[in-house]
Amino acid sequence: MKEIEINGIKETIVERSDYPIEKCKENLKDEVTAILGYGPQGRGQSLNMRDQGFKVILGLRKGRSWEKALEDGWVEGKTLFETEDAANQGTILQYLLSDAGQISAWPMVKSSLNEGDALYFSHGFGIVFHKDTGIVPPDNVDVILVAPKGSGLTVRTHFQAGRGINASFAINQDFTGRARYRCISTAFAIGSGHLFETTFENEVHSDLTGERCVLMGLLQGAFLAQYEVLREHGHSPSEAYNETIEEALQSLYPLVSEKGMDWMYANCSTTAQRGALDWAPKFRNVIKPLIEECYQGVLNGNEAKIAIDSNSSEDYREKLEKELKDVSNQEMWQAGKVLRNLRPENL
Repeated sequence: MKEIEINGIKETIVERSDYPIEKCKENLKDEVTAILGYGPQGRGQSLNMRDQGFKVILGLRKGRSWEKALEDGWVEGKTLFETEDAANQGTILQYLLSDAGQISAWPMVKSSLNEGDALYFSHGFGIVFHKDTGIVPPDNVDVILVAPKGSGLTVRTHFQAGRGINASFAINQDFTGRARYRCISTAFAIGSGHLFETTFENEVHSDLTGERCVLMGLLQGAFLAQYEVLREHGHSPSEAYNETIEEALQSLYPLVSEKGMDWMYANCSTTAQRGALDWAPKFRNVIKPLIEECYQGVLNGNEAKIAIDSNSSEDYREKLEKELKDVSNQEMWQAGKVLRNLRPENL
């Protein structure tokens, strides 16, 4: 484990060298991990565990996800079962259904939990907003969380590339006294890089804020705002797209990830440097109150209630498809579909 200090704040980082895979297998040798759900996280985490030789089974409803699992080599009756059957077999239940799916399946999952089992989440939503979700685990099980800091697709591709994506972990309930090592061992079994400890509350509050702000919501809004300004002043679609998105995602953001924004500022033209240094505080002052508003909405449960009400409506899928189609039909992303095909690797 590595002790780090950032601006006087000390944290402990758990590294893969602290929990080699053989140690994780020893810790989990008597466990059967039942992964419920085969969305991006369910698929990525389950395949990584299977590839590393852990005892893992899937619990799914028959349909599209079931067929995808069969294509991925899961075997009906051996490693692939219907949801309730898998839940009854598992000693660690990885509850990786969507938030709405977790609400509807909870009565079945709760009845499947035996004393000493572990209930595992990759998002604290169901537990933290239990007044709305109804998800309250019994007192005689461990309740743990591993939240990869990326999509399930990234969890899988990073693992396949011999890398790991960082993850947070949390212990909400330790009935057995073994919750911590069960949690950390599973975190490395799914292919995590290093781990940092959090709480269910902090994970869900930061995650929901991030999704609505710099990870997705703010990003789409900022991209669209700049694209529209450039187009309204006579710039062509390809120029507006390249200056707004292509250069950001293909050139600058990867360098910021690798070396930091300070390095980027020090290694760009003096004109770009001056403009970025002058304008960054202006954007910060405008955007910070909006992020605070978003955070408060997450904190007081309003954002959770909106999500639950929306996802539970009978016409949710129909409305979602319309909203996604509206985004897809924006000229900015229509330009992207054309211009991405012109990248050298696609020619």
